[in-house]
Amino acid sequence: MNRTFDSLKFPNYRLWFVGGLVSNAGTWMQRIAQTWLVLAYLSDDSGTAVGIVIGLQFAPVLLLTPYAGLLADRLDRRRFMQATSLLLALISAGLGALVLAGTATLWQVYAFALLLGIISALESPNRMTLVSELVPPESLSNAVGLNATSFNTARLVGPAVAGGLIAMVGPGWVFLLTGLTFLVPVLTLGIMKAEHMYPVPLVPRGKGQVKDGITYVRSRPDILVIMAVMAVVGALGLNFQLTTSVMSRQVFGLGSGEFGIVNTLMGVGALAGALMAARRQRPRLRTAVGGAMLFGIFTFLSGLAPTFWLYVLLNIPVGYFSTTMMNTANAYIQLATSPMFRGRVMSLYLIVFLGSTPIASPFIGWVAEALGPRWAVLIGGGA
Repeated sequence: MNRTFDSLKFPNYRLWFVGGLVSNAGTWMQRIAQTWLVLAYLSDDSGTAVGIVIGLQFAPVLLLTPYAGLLADRLDRRRFMQATSLLLALISAGLGALVLAGTATLWQVYAFALLLGIISALESPNRMTLVSELVPPESLSNAVGLNATSFNTARLVGPAVAGGLIAMVGPGWVFLLTGLTFLVPVLTLGIMKAEHMYPVPLVPRGKGQVKDGITYVRSRPDILVIMAVMAVVGALGLNFQLTTSVMSRQVFGLGSGEFGIVNTLMGVGALAGALMAARRQRPRLRTAVGGAMLFGIFTFLSGLAPTFWLYVLLNIPVGYFSTTMMNTANAYIQLATSPMFRGRVMSLYLIVFLGSTPIASPFIGWVAEALGPRWAVLIGGGA
């Protein structure tokens, strides 16, 4: 277990871990509240509407992430992260205010989802590469694994809290609380000490730097394999925000509390996968590909589950293997990439992984609406 939590001995990483844990819980709360707001309040149980929201939230990845990766290689990563966290807090609070005022409409939710997507697209490569400045290189794999542990620990708490709060006070208050959680990283990043950093050289301005990143990736077949696998999985298999909501509400006829339970227990599996990944000293290509295969098998089986509780139980290994796959891919690419290209390479990874989601999520939403939620899950697992 000491090896699992090795990176927590570094002071700045401990602050990062705490801030990430709180803001990640807020991210999950926001996802649950946003999905339920659209599904139960602003549309007639429309899977298509939820798919559009998810698509808008991820669409900016396609356009902005290559430049965001270059910014991650050029700018002070810690200050940039503070700025984006503050903007996320303001956006979440703004949507909460509209919902509480009773004036929120579906098109406004679309607009806020797009704003969130823009900031997240700018933030994501920076978030993924900042960790390399908080620990020495030999601890980077463990730190990436613990980042996933933080995310999936929050996944246990966030959906359950959001589901309960939605049932008690409605989604508006959840958005306001989410805004507060996004302020915590602003504080923890601000009190980090420069002498405890492991700075990575910043890239000076120059021409053709985005193209240089693409050329670097094209010269690395191992990275290309991971990107190809994650593009398919990201497009068709990782639409949890959509599939768990329509399965819970339409197939099993249940409410927001049970929707939260599905996501929470999926998070149990994901947390176990993250802890196991943190113990691995070196990420392997075969682990990422094998995790993708097992993720697909259990996703497919969950789409066939005849009862709600069997569906819930099958989502535990779905969570486990999704994290195994994603965490191994993330750590492998970061460790295999030259530090001078890391931000740009991670941005290209995010494009094929997250950027494939806005292309396919409206289609998956249409499948759920036209053919039934089970088909949306089966297509994701089968792909």
